[in-house]
Amino acid sequence: MALDLEVKYYGHATFGLTTPGGKRVIIDPWIDGNPACPDEAKPVDGLDLMLITHGHFDHVADAAALCQRFEPTVVAIHEIARWLELQGVSNTIGMNKGGTVPVDGLELTMTHAVHSSSTEQDGSLVYLGEAAGFVIGLENGRKIYFSGDTAVFGDMKLIAELHAPELAFLPIGSHYVMSPQEASLATRMLGVQTVVPMHFGTFPALTGTPEAYEKLVSDINGLKVETMKPGEIRTL
Repeated sequence: MALDLEVKYYGHATFGLTTPGGKRVIIDPWIDGNPACPDEAKPVDGLDLMLITHGHFDHVADAAALCQRFEPTVVAIHEIARWLELQGVSNTIGMNKGGTVPVDGLELTMTHAVHSSSTEQDGSLVYLGEAAGFVIGLENGRKIYFSGDTAVFGDMKLIAELHAPELAFLPIGSHYVMSPQEASLATRMLGVQTVVPMHFGTFPALTGTPEAYEKLVSDINGLKVETMKPGEIRTL
């Protein structure tokens, strides 16, 4: 059964979602300077909600500019929400791991991630809280999991037990995030029906490939891997 979720891949780890209820969501907005994003795919026509998993430039670079244009609700860990407020962004919801907030008919739960989170300002690193992921409860009651940048961790089993997501967005590039092998283990712990690989191929250091991941999960009965090209739109 389809989730009735329209997914646009901007490349790297940036996604646009149109939910069953018509809400327009962007996750980890890095578009203008994203070398993986085709020019024709860069325009954003509207935005209701922005989710940010952590503070690295390749996940927040266009956050403030998009907020100025569309004034979406922004959901992020407390430190990132406050950092954006200091840049003049309004309508933020700062939260933390384990918390759940209702927004525009969606239910957003912040999950753990194993990664760092900071930005560079005036030549110095600025702490932006911990990295996180999100479980997104759609208007039709179905759930998806966006891991953000992370290593595999055992409590992914708890995400499966607590939320039973059907679709997961998982990084596979290695070096800074999970390798295909780790992502394969994450897939098994989560028990999802569909995976969209992300965070691969943008930089030379990201050596993990969708082909390697697909081979490692080929024995999982019923699993569907949706490997998207930057600029592509699919309904899942």
